[in-house]
Amino acid sequence: MIVTCSGGTYFDRDYYVDVHLALALACWRRHGLESAAAFFPRDVDAPDVVSVGIYRFRDEAAMHAALASAETEAVMSDVPHFTDATVSRSVSIPL
Repeated sequence: MIVTCSGGTYFDRDYYVDVHLALALACWRRHGLESAAAFFPRDVDAPDVVSVGIYRFRDEAAMHAALASAETEAVMSDVPHFTDATVSRSVSIPL
């Protein structure tokens, strides 16, 4: 799953990497989340993109189970602690 943050007036990279990704792992690991990482692009074609999170699940079913879990509320309610950017999610399935 790819989570992109765009725009906004603030983004705390340290909090996102050190706290939010750890929270996602703690909440979703039992559902099949295998890793979570972030990168911060400098792309002239998409200058408003401030971060890209890569959440790697065991498989697509695990991702859907995690997103449907009660723990997802904790992950989503943590977002305002590091940004007011628009958050969008997409799914990438390996070939």
